[in-house]
Amino acid sequence: MNEAIQNMLKKYHCHSRQDYTNALKEIFQEIALLGLWRSKFYEKAAFYGGSALRILYGLDRFSEDLDFTLLAPDADFSLASYNQAIMDELNSFGFDVQVITKIKNIQSTIQCAFIKASSKKQLLVVEAPTDMIKSLHRMQQIKIKMEVDIDPPGKFTTEAKQLSQPISFSVKTLTQPDLFAGKIHAILCRPWKQRVKGRDWYDFVWYIGRGVPVNLIHLRERLIQSKAWSADQALTHQDMVTLLHKKIQAIDFSQARRDVVPFLNDPQSVALWSTDFFLTILNRLVSM
Repeated sequence: MNEAIQNMLKKYHCHSRQDYTNALKEIFQEIALLGLWRSKFYEKAAFYGGSALRILYGLDRFSEDLDFTLLAPDADFSLASYNQAIMDELNSFGFDVQVITKIKNIQSTIQCAFIKASSKKQLLVVEAPTDMIKSLHRMQQIKIKMEVDIDPPGKFTTEAKQLSQPISFSVKTLTQPDLFAGKIHAILCRPWKQRVKGRDWYDFVWYIGRGVPVNLIHLRERLIQSKAWSADQALTHQDMVTLLHKKIQAIDFSQARRDVVPFLNDPQSVALWSTDFFLTILNRLVSM
């Protein structure tokens, strides 16, 4: 096993197949970020979303996707032009992966690609237990979605965060108040009707517990772009609280718990979730 990968794997204390899968996904994510750094991607874009919160700021849950935003709208941007850099980086550490661009049938401001790899082959690379590898179906895959918003809402700020594995490198990311604004926008505007994304609510609790303020200016820009707020109207802290209060009352938090538990080391951390729980912590929300 590559020494850098061996060192990265140590922090996960893997025992089960799910432990190894979660660890591999996150190792893939960090190596992909390295490949993007080498290819000067962060001169045009910044990392955000749940994976940014976990990898750069210490969120205590696993995250599946890599989400990015351009620093300014660019209709000619191509995520596909970075696929080879990501694939080359992962392959250089002994992994056998493909990076495939998803061509959307409808016009969208979100460009999408997938990192795909055979689970069996990658578990062999990290020297997982033989019986665990044998039990896997040969078609089972590790898959990580990458998305870039090429028409981002404005009025956000970025900062550089340093990672030390597999080598030292830098990632440009949105600051925490802007990340929190993006999370609240997701809570309010996700199009899914039947599926509650409990990961959004877990992150919401995480932000509030650390006293992170919401950047109202950036949240307003996001809501306007989604046609969820009027461009002629200011957005106050109370406006945000009112929108969240209504959303909380409409959520099935039992379903939200089921969504997030596979990404947690301690399922008991969401045992208290209920409408009353979220309405109570809503009182601790702060903004800037």
